[in-house]
Amino acid sequence: MRSKFLPWRTWLAALSLLSLMGCAAVLSTQIEQRLDQQFGPADPAKFDAPAQPLLAGQRQVMDYDRQIKPLLDKRCVVCHACYDAPCQLKLSSYEGLTRGANPRDIYANRLIAANPTRLYLDAQSNADWRSQGFFPVLNERESFLAANREAGVMHRLLTLKQRAPQNTDALLSEKDFDLSIDRKAQCPRIEQMDAFEAQHPQWGMPFGLPALSEPEHRLLSSWLAFGAPRSAPKPLPASELAQIEHWERFLNADNLKSQLMSRYVYEHWFVGHLYFDEAKTAGSGNQPQQFYQLVRSATPPGQAIAPIATRRPYDDPGVARVYYRLRPHQESVINKTHLPLALNSARMARLKRWFLEPSYALNALPSYEVAVASNPFVAFRALPVESRHRFLLDEAQFIFAAFMKGPVCRGQVALNVINDYFWVFFTQPGIEVQSQDEDALAGSLDVLRMPAEHESTAGLLSFRGYAKLEQQYLQRKSEFMNARFGAQSPVTLKTLWSGRQAGELPNPNAALTAFRHFDSASVVQGLHGERPQTVLVLDFALFERIYYLLVSGFDIYGNIGHQLATRLYMDFLRMEGEFNFLALLPKASRQAVHDQWYRGASPAHIEQLSAMRAYFDQETGLRFKTDEPLPELFGLLRQHYAGLDGGQHRIDTAWLPAASKAQLHELSTLQGRAATLMPEVSYLWLQTSGSGAGQPFTLLRHSAHLNVASPFGEEKKRVPEEDRLQVLQGFVGAYPNALLRVEEADLKRFVGEVSQLKSESDYAALMQRYGVRRTDPGFWPYSDQLLEKTSQRPIWEAGLFDYSRLENR
Repeated sequence: MRSKFLPWRTWLAALSLLSLMGCAAVLSTQIEQRLDQQFGPADPAKFDAPAQPLLAGQRQVMDYDRQIKPLLDKRCVVCHACYDAPCQLKLSSYEGLTRGANPRDIYANRLIAANPTRLYLDAQSNADWRSQGFFPVLNERESFLAANREAGVMHRLLTLKQRAPQNTDALLSEKDFDLSIDRKAQCPRIEQMDAFEAQHPQWGMPFGLPALSEPEHRLLSSWLAFGAPRSAPKPLPASELAQIEHWERFLNADNLKSQLMSRYVYEHWFVGHLYFDEAKTAGSGNQPQQFYQLVRSATPPGQAIAPIATRRPYDDPGVARVYYRLRPHQESVINKTHLPLALNSARMARLKRWFLEPSYALNALPSYEVAVASNPFVAFRALPVESRHRFLLDEAQFIFAAFMKGPVCRGQVALNVINDYFWVFFTQPGIEVQSQDEDALAGSLDVLRMPAEHESTAGLLSFRGYAKLEQQYLQRKSEFMNARFGAQSPVTLKTLWSGRQAGELPNPNAALTAFRHFDSASVVQGLHGERPQTVLVLDFALFERIYYLLVSGFDIYGNIGHQLATRLYMDFLRMEGEFNFLALLPKASRQAVHDQWYRGASPAHIEQLSAMRAYFDQETGLRFKTDEPLPELFGLLRQHYAGLDGGQHRIDTAWLPAASKAQLHELSTLQGRAATLMPEVSYLWLQTSGSGAGQPFTLLRHSAHLNVASPFGEEKKRVPEEDRLQVLQGFVGAYPNALLRVEEADLKRFVGEVSQLKSESDYAALMQRYGVRRTDPGFWPYSDQLLEKTSQRPIWEAGLFDYSRLENR
């Protein structure tokens, strides 16, 4: 019989661990006391106002906005920007730098929701951040040269890199460098830096990348040594202030219609980067585009903004009146979270036409009770359904991209609910389908509920109730659609929104292509490629539910039950969108397409799919000429939406000779083992022979799966022989896994070598010839070249990349 007591070796190990922890705590206290004696006690409020320079004129010598911030952007923010920045250290703004670091992981499986730590929202001073577990990386003691150097974590980590520069071998040693995305973060406080430097002499910053050049290090090191000074931020131009006043007056009118409209608009725009420039460019000359965030404030326009900090945009604000204010976006623009949206007179006119001019009854504003506020169909029932639908479609890429470019910086489990490559279409607003029928939609309010009603701490099995609700909703939708789309009015391409309307320019948001990159994703306008892995058709109710599920109602600080319920509910919504698409195919061919999409699905999923499959039983109104209707339908859709996207990602629009375009097209048809060996996202700089000029392209690998019907066991569902490559002009994806540089004269050879990849050694040889690895001495100049090119690309491609997913292969 096993003893109920622990073995003596276990007790000894535990006592040894406790002893070591006690010794470490004592040593840390001793070091802190020594620092206090040398440099004075720490003052958390030291950087609450911009620091002053130590010497007269030093501010002009090292201007933060003109010299330091651009350097931080190019060398530090490329790893320290998103929510999953190492140690929560966000270097994308002065406030993020002075807030410091926190060892707590944001992306974690937790039973109870965590307290949010959103910069500019969840604390208003560095002292507040210290109480939430953040510690400084700058010297918060007395400010003089020695103190700023020796008592500043950031200065010492940069100096550590200079003492032990990274080797220039082909690969970094896996023994010395853990570059995995889930590696345990090392977050040394200043009291721990002596031990950290001794234990990890190669772990200076930038970690796993080349050191700063000597001039760059001298500039940044000197700035830190002189107290990290910063001038007061420059005031906004008068033209911008006038636009802010104009829009805040519009969004804060006193009548009930305006208040309800603004609440609806805010809940869809709060993740956006709003701007006033009519032209969709990344900036003008050397002046970067100024972006703004729409925030809820307790104070009206004309007064200082008092941000209302709630987990979700629809949570009870705790004030009698909410005001919607435009606050300047203070962080560097990073591609991962960049969701640009232009504010102009045409957009304001559309909002008025949709929400203020129609006649509808509104006697009171909806409450902020969870059951009401978490359900947009209840909260905004008074707003015309067609108006809400047109609002979503007007910037469909913005709304859809918010699922992928919002706060979820790392989401493999969240994103394996979608395929790696699919097309997205939308139903035509105003047509007679259930989602646009006021009475039918109102009759389904009892089943159009979502997991966010449980807030951020949901039970692990809460999704089961939503499966039943979805079945009930689909049954009602089935009855409605079968009655509306009979033989006299069948489903055709006219059922889909074309983006074209008389008297208006075509809207490029009508057709989208979405790409998953394992734990991140992207969406672009237009239809790209020949054969997507699946297709979604979103009606209004489906589009709105996806948005409120994955954006407005999702909390990255929520517990595992909330995350799991969200992921599994999205299964139902994805399947609903797929079955909407299947309605365009002949009835006889739908089953085969469906079965291909769900090969190897579990019995539970097969049962759920069978229930959904029955919801539409009418024949399509399209006439097919071949016995392969699916590829024929893809061709019809490409014709139907031709020319809408402007061609910015198409190979054909690149300034290249026909032969080079043909080579890129050949690369874009690669399938099988060679494609599997390529990374998820590769940036390729195609350099014009004999010059420094060139063009950027993105190589995407689409990983194939038997199905995406379960969040677990993804690797077991992989079908590598069906993996494909796709080439797009410009930059797609915020996290490059590999950087490539190819002379145009060598393009044919490069394409041939990629197509012949059979092993990891083949890939290593390819990278040796064409790759710009982490260890490449020319890494930073190449990176600068890519980032400079983003300023010349459309505004959706603007922003800094994140190098945290760069491979070491």
